[in-house]
Amino acid sequence: MRILLLLILAISGYQLSAISPVYASGACDADCTKCHTLSTNEVQAILAKIKNPEAKILKIQLSPARGLWEVAVENKGQRGLFYVDFSKKYLIPGPIIEVNAAVDRTKERVAELNKGRKIDRSRIPLKNALLLGDKAAKNKVIVFTDPDCPFCGKFHAELKKVAEQRKDIAFYIKLLPLIKLHPDAYWKSKSVVCNKSLKLLEDNFDKKPIPKTDCETKEIDENIKLAERLGITGTPTAIMPDGSVQVGFLEADKLIKMIDSGKNSKSVRQK
Repeated sequence: MRILLLLILAISGYQLSAISPVYASGACDADCTKCHTLSTNEVQAILAKIKNPEAKILKIQLSPARGLWEVAVENKGQRGLFYVDFSKKYLIPGPIIEVNAAVDRTKERVAELNKGRKIDRSRIPLKNALLLGDKAAKNKVIVFTDPDCPFCGKFHAELKKVAEQRKDIAFYIKLLPLIKLHPDAYWKSKSVVCNKSLKLLEDNFDKKPIPKTDCETKEIDENIKLAERLGITGTPTAIMPDGSVQVGFLEADKLIKMIDSGKNSKSVRQK
């Protein structure tokens, strides 16, 4: 999660440890809140020390692991969490994994946080987006994708299945190359948008070579800046007709259910 990386990398003069002596800080046998507290002001002070004062604090609660507070935050549209031990000397990024159940409790909580997350679709221009499906489709889904992201290729195949099954659903595709992970994704994205070619994108997903282009376009740079403003840091990311967000791969039938479940939500005007 990018926000957690920012929190960690920005640390200056604050103690950070992958393993905190939480039990030494006074673990409790019953209700820990009787002995320990962590206020919003204290968390704001921590965020200021790690040079992230603009992060909004969503919730502070006890973590699944005794001796730690769980702090949920939102920064630039992205939600995430970190942990603070009872001594308030250590910030811990997670994850917390419950051994017996073999479950990543941090991942579960982040998923819960993002369930209520919505993006104002009117902020996303669709004029130059690639269209998969019928332009007249009532339900428009916006997808940010990276041509060299393997999960994007798998997700795209599921989008095609949806478009074949449901003529009332169309996908508007925006190219978002994750340059640090995929160095060639930038020029490939430019080739796709310059040629306005869904086929080139699909050829690339199918591991077929695509030509480089000499054309100049600001669209990819604008997509990168837009994604940053919206808090989109990973691909594939799909924005449903009601503004709700799906990050990562999803099978066609589950995607259809997600789209249909938001039909009664208040729609947001598109540009």
